[in-house]
Amino acid sequence: MIDLKDLTIKKAHKALKDGEYTVKELVDTYLKNIENKNTDINAYLHLFTDISERVEKAQKMFDNREATLLTGIPMGLKAIIAKKGQVTNASSKILENYKATYDATVVEKLEKVGVVFLGSTNTDEFAMGGSTENSAFGVTKNPTDPSRVAGGSSGGSIAAVASDMALAALGTDTGGSIREPAAFCGVVGFKSTYGAVSRYGAYPMGSSFDQICPTAKNVEDVKIIESFLRGEDKYDMTCLPDETWKKEVKKEKYKIAIPKKLTDGSDDDVRKVFDDFIEKVKKAGHEVKEVDIPILDLVLAIYYVLIPAEVSSNVARFDGLRYGLKVDGETLWDVYKNTRGQGFGPEVKRRIMLGTYILSAGYADKYYEKALALREELKSELKKVFEKFDFILTPTAPVVAPKIGSLGGDPMTEYLMDIFTVTANTAGIPAISVPAGSVEKEGYELPVGAQFMAGWEKDDTLFDITSKL
Repeated sequence: MIDLKDLTIKKAHKALKDGEYTVKELVDTYLKNIENKNTDINAYLHLFTDISERVEKAQKMFDNREATLLTGIPMGLKAIIAKKGQVTNASSKILENYKATYDATVVEKLEKVGVVFLGSTNTDEFAMGGSTENSAFGVTKNPTDPSRVAGGSSGGSIAAVASDMALAALGTDTGGSIREPAAFCGVVGFKSTYGAVSRYGAYPMGSSFDQICPTAKNVEDVKIIESFLRGEDKYDMTCLPDETWKKEVKKEKYKIAIPKKLTDGSDDDVRKVFDDFIEKVKKAGHEVKEVDIPILDLVLAIYYVLIPAEVSSNVARFDGLRYGLKVDGETLWDVYKNTRGQGFGPEVKRRIMLGTYILSAGYADKYYEKALALREELKSELKKVFEKFDFILTPTAPVVAPKIGSLGGDPMTEYLMDIFTVTANTAGIPAISVPAGSVEKEGYELPVGAQFMAGWEKDDTLFDITSKL
């Protein structure tokens, strides 16, 4: 049996290259873990039907000495990222049995170099939520304490990695959806500069916020995966030029800003772990300074005006006629009436209604246009910060993973968990969550994450500093 506990991409690659085990033996070990654990954790919605074919291809790449670092690496794939011929249902009843007719660009890229995607991982419906409790197919549980949420919306991908049901995984991050669950489950979650990775083939939630992202147990693995994901794509005009990533970014000593007023809003136990992490950063030789960034107090409000507006536009296609669940009736009007809203969960409906209201005549100027203006002001203020500092450091989330059901269906409580993460998406800057420590509760050591945010296109500086801590 292969020991998965401390396995990394480089270790697995060396073992496969040296013939210590085959791709099939590695994949089968993860599949056995899925068989034993997934019923309890609910990280995967289903396994893919082409695993054997992908295993055979990867093994041939090793046999022919054509293998890359990612050849044969077993990965999970969030249920909103398309894989041709496989169910891609966004954890929604409205697309329950929908099979993708094409591959997302990221899937095409990774399968070309031999990645073996194991299955579709659970998510909040259409990635709308921060706990995976909004999935139509059940909540994903936290591997550390199954009475708690794994986080969301990429909770399935994160839990799969944390419980050794995948060596790595892809998720998406629209307001913290890879970083918040990474913090709750004690792994690494990375969100790149907007445009670093093609979004083609991922169901859009907030098109000017969304990014496809990697998660793994360590920073080096995330960096490796990200290097294969980056690049221009004719199907996504927001992608940055390839030469963007050829710059040298390493430093021995970094300057780090901590927005004290904002971080003081964390729970006391989280704040204690965060303070200890700050001391660790200082001991590593970096300069840390508390600062005041007033615009950050408004980011959550900006985000939750703009996001429902974009959701309202993006989800309009799932009307049961072009896409999604259709309910028949005697007349065309009956079909419209019966189909309207069918298949969507309450959180998706909430955001559609809010977004439609925000964009409606008489209110667009009052809410949407004002939020857009404040978004530009945020970018301007952050540009000034990053002229003086390399990073902004905060906790990833203000709390440890909540108990399942403890949020009580209150959207405001869940939205407040995004207070530290939404800045990166709203401004389009890169951010990473790394394990910072843990809090003991009810006999469990619950993980706490620390988040570094960097300036635009400074993604590799995040890998540099966090790999040394």
